[in-house]
Amino acid sequence: MQLRHILANKGHAVHSIRANASLDDVVKQLVQHNIGSLVVVDPAWPSRMQGIITERDILRALAHMHTPLHLLEVADCMTRDVIAGGLNDTVEEAMHLMTAHRVRHLPVVEGTELVGMISIGDLVKNQCEELTLENHYLKSYIHG
Repeated sequence: MQLRHILANKGHAVHSIRANASLDDVVKQLVQHNIGSLVVVDPAWPSRMQGIITERDILRALAHMHTPLHLLEVADCMTRDVIAGGLNDTVEEAMHLMTAHRVRHLPVVEGTELVGMISIGDLVKNQCEELTLENHYLKSYIHG
């Protein structure tokens, strides 16, 4: 299965934030939407990524800077070299990419355009559904 199929079921919505926002703004959005990352975009080009800010980035900033969240900007803490997947990538390719780079959130792009976000939870859910279906068919075949 390709990432395009997961996004077709999940949806293409991506939560984002500006580079000049505070980490306090990031935390509020993460909690409000019950998510673990935000894509950093320029408001003039909302479909182009400047970076990504994750829970892990916030923890690193707190550990190293000892500064209140409302005084830290996203641009100072975000990951700029974003690991991204493509719509035609398979679930297995995405899992390998995320494991190799130790990331839990994978923006999905088509060319230079951001088209969705896949989390490790989305991939695990997909694998569980496929295994359940395969198990059902195997049991049906064996029994009859």
